[in-house]
Amino acid sequence: MLLNLLDVKWETGTDEAGRGCLAGPVTAAAVILPKNFENSVINDSKQLSEQTRNLLRPIIETESVCYGVVHVFPEEIDKINILNASIIGMHRAIEKLKVLPEHIIVDGNKFKPYKQIPHKCVIKGDSKYMSIAAASILAKTYRDAYMESIHEEFPMYNWKKNKGYPTKEHREAIKKYGITKYHRRSFRLLPEQLTLDL
Repeated sequence: MLLNLLDVKWETGTDEAGRGCLAGPVTAAAVILPKNFENSVINDSKQLSEQTRNLLRPIIETESVCYGVVHVFPEEIDKINILNASIIGMHRAIEKLKVLPEHIIVDGNKFKPYKQIPHKCVIKGDSKYMSIAAASILAKTYRDAYMESIHEEFPMYNWKKNKGYPTKEHREAIKKYGITKYHRRSFRLLPEQLTLDL
């Protein structure tokens, strides 16, 4: 049973998707749900099928008080590192909310203060709090849709299926075709990185 709001009117949950990928953005989302919001299906996006996530996305978008989703692209990830990119992504997603939250709950154990708003980091928060779970679903579905759209440009990496994660197939394609503008150059793209011509 996922928990709802703490004792504040506007609490946002925030989460990101794609942190461990070799290609594509890290995508962050923030969601404020109504106090009385109930949905027995919403859970950590990793626990749900792609079909279920895609069905839940419009429900979250329609029934939330407000939400924000942003991509942080590889060029910026390479400059500031993936942890900072994830946190900046979450800040930007919160910035897009139409309502300024009174409290922020964050999935994971790392965050930087945003506008003096109190925040709480929750390990595995996406399986404990409804608003973090909703944010995880939006981040994942928006990111997946983006990876599917760039798949058409470089089908040999099969991003439609692997979404940029370091699968054996993805690494084999990097070895064979090299890297694209969508790859994160600061990441260990191949186990024998030295052989990769950047």
